[in-house]
Amino acid sequence: MAMMDDLLMIAVMLIFPATMAFAAASDLISMTISNRLSFVLMGGFAVLAIWSGMGLEQVGWHVLAGASVLVVGFAVFAFGWIGGGDAKLAAGTALWFGFSYQLVDYLLLSALFGGALTIIMLTYRNFPVPKLLNGQAWAMRLHRADEGVPYGLALAAGALTVYPKSWWMMQALGF
Repeated sequence: MAMMDDLLMIAVMLIFPATMAFAAASDLISMTISNRLSFVLMGGFAVLAIWSGMGLEQVGWHVLAGASVLVVGFAVFAFGWIGGGDAKLAAGTALWFGFSYQLVDYLLLSALFGGALTIIMLTYRNFPVPKLLNGQAWAMRLHRADEGVPYGLALAAGALTVYPKSWWMMQALGF
């Protein structure tokens, strides 16, 4: 049983953070967040919810939180304020946090990080591309005024800031 606990702890400490880090890097480099990452978040949640013994009612609240954020995310996407990948990533993250203070913290921090990222991007676009980045396709694309903001970075930053206080980490660390 101790081995299962250790494996569960490792899975909890790797699946979510690694997926979020990959989403941030992917959005920065390609301005896309693959649907596969949303599926990894959903599948990882399902497996770990069963493995950890999370109760059915609690699972239901987590699913409802994810679905609620997905609905709001697609409404925001319809207005053109975020990309579809961003909406799905936010919903997958909400699935992991459930209806909790961590979800509220995540949404607020992601908005703050998103605002800061937007200011950084607008500033970056008003200056010449630094020589170190000149010729890098992703840096040149981000420099274009008609390009969006890789909001997946803000979503990942918010998620990774809040995750250490999540139910998952409290379970993994035995609190």
